[in-house]
Amino acid sequence: MRIIIAGSSGFIGSALGARLRADGHEVVRLVRRTAEGSDEVSWSPAAGELDPAVLTGADVAVNVAGAGLGDKRWTESYKRQILSSRVDSTVTLSHAVAAASRGPGVLLNMSAVGYYGDRGDEVLDENAPPGDGFLSDVCRAWEAATRAAEEASVRVCNLRAAPVVGPGGGIMKRLVPLYKAGLGGPLGNGRHYQSWISLADLVGGIRFLMTAQLSGPVNLTAPTPVPYAVFSDAIGRALHRPAILPAPRFGLRLVLGEFADSTLSSARVVPQVLLDAGYEFQHPTVDAAMRWAVARR
Repeated sequence: MRIIIAGSSGFIGSALGARLRADGHEVVRLVRRTAEGSDEVSWSPAAGELDPAVLTGADVAVNVAGAGLGDKRWTESYKRQILSSRVDSTVTLSHAVAAASRGPGVLLNMSAVGYYGDRGDEVLDENAPPGDGFLSDVCRAWEAATRAAEEASVRVCNLRAAPVVGPGGGIMKRLVPLYKAGLGGPLGNGRHYQSWISLADLVGGIRFLMTAQLSGPVNLTAPTPVPYAVFSDAIGRALHRPAILPAPRFGLRLVLGEFADSTLSSARVVPQVLLDAGYEFQHPTVDAAMRWAVARR
């Protein structure tokens, strides 16, 4: 297949592109600079610029672009960047897919479990309504931005992804150094639910959805969300380090600003659509995912 990827230079996009090329697919990367090879195409999502002609003959478009949630403190300016980086890329790609002659019949567009907000111990599948707060608002706008492709009868999946457990990036990029230094431990009281997914299963789920006849929201999460204290203990066990120092809410607020509220939100999200469709998880438990991530690291 010929597959177009937006966000190909990031943690997820790099892993996805490498796996797809290893599978024998042709991967074309959308880049915001001058294209440097036949496998790159320049675009400007902020300006809404992507020539639909470059999508001719493509089978699938995948959008995993977006400013990192934890990369900077959540100022009002950075919150606008978080929103615009997701909506602009999605609107631009969605319109190009809709306008392309013999273009992709599938658009897989990233979203996030932040859609569900802070929901305690409620089990959340794809039929659960949205929650409240900034991230929920972002996710709703993000998913709505695929409308042009949907109206052109393109099969669209909105990928509500959980924080990613993987070597050298995702949620582990910040946590591993802390735990190695003996400073790891639960956030807040540790009772809030942490949804998560291994990088291998995130990539595997996207590959599965390229050909599975599914559309609409799909939770890209492991089937076993756990209280954060359990998640923290699993990191400690994988690294053979203690995980006993709690990070209180007020301390997280001082360091992370409003993003702290997101890290302490409880989202017990399950991947019901994937499970019903027969996807088999490589890392269904948090201990298996942590051992894999640490070994690969």
